[in-house]
Amino acid sequence: MTQPRRWTVVEMIRSTAEYLAGRSVHNARLNAELLLAGMLGLKRLDLYLQHDRPLTPDELDEFRSRLRRRARREPLQYIDGTAAFRDLVLRVDRRVLIPRPETEVLVQRVLDWAAGRAAGERSLSAVDLGTGSGAIAISLAVEGPFARVVATDVDRDTLRAARENHAHAAPHAPVEFRPGDLWEAVGGERFDVVVSNPPYIGEGERASLDPEVVDWEPAGALFAGADGLRVIRPLIAGAADHLLQGGLLALEIGAGQGAAVSRLIESTNAFGPARVLPDLAGRDRVVLAERR
Repeated sequence: MTQPRRWTVVEMIRSTAEYLAGRSVHNARLNAELLLAGMLGLKRLDLYLQHDRPLTPDELDEFRSRLRRRARREPLQYIDGTAAFRDLVLRVDRRVLIPRPETEVLVQRVLDWAAGRAAGERSLSAVDLGTGSGAIAISLAVEGPFARVVATDVDRDTLRAARENHAHAAPHAPVEFRPGDLWEAVGGERFDVVVSNPPYIGEGERASLDPEVVDWEPAGALFAGADGLRVIRPLIAGAADHLLQGGLLALEIGAGQGAAVSRLIESTNAFGPARVLPDLAGRDRVVLAERR
């Protein structure tokens, strides 16, 4: 009887990389390594310390299941069920947008601003509009001088996912979750910080996005009308009424939206000059403005 093929770690990486490359997956070798590392519960570089280790039949079955999902262009994070964000490991599935490094930049800018105003005490409040996975709200509550963070989302399933991440990753962090569309969730409350990573991709950009994004991630967290500003407009229009004097408005934006968003903020006559700041690739990504 023919014996089944013996697959070692390095052989599986090589074969998987070739398979994914043939299906137009970017960075096929890296994807192969991450897919296998996630299945084995290892760090990627640790694979090469076990390069000649044979995979068990159960491991092969599990890996092939994951590989079929990746070949359909399902994101790695959904396959693994987790995504790293700053100091957190968050649970992610199709209810939530996958947290990205650009949003880590937004969080860092808010933390830098808050550090200069709280003197090390947990004395500030913040609202995170459209919290998604909860990445922003939980990070601010864990890392910053915030006594209270309110996290809102219009989608109740998404908000449930954010609550699950809070319970799993940082149950003692001072975060409160509320359903509602933009400002309806907070009534007339005012905060030291209003922060949001709203949908900001224009519909015309849909065709240029990778299948991992457009076919799998929630469209409501990505697209915002023809110019990508459909959500940002009412968000900015209501921000002054929900910020304390001297408070901070902090938004993640699309790479070409800095000037347009700055004009929207200026038109309220309620804020000082808007600052447009870059992401790690040097593209416009964060807008900050302080309430007069």
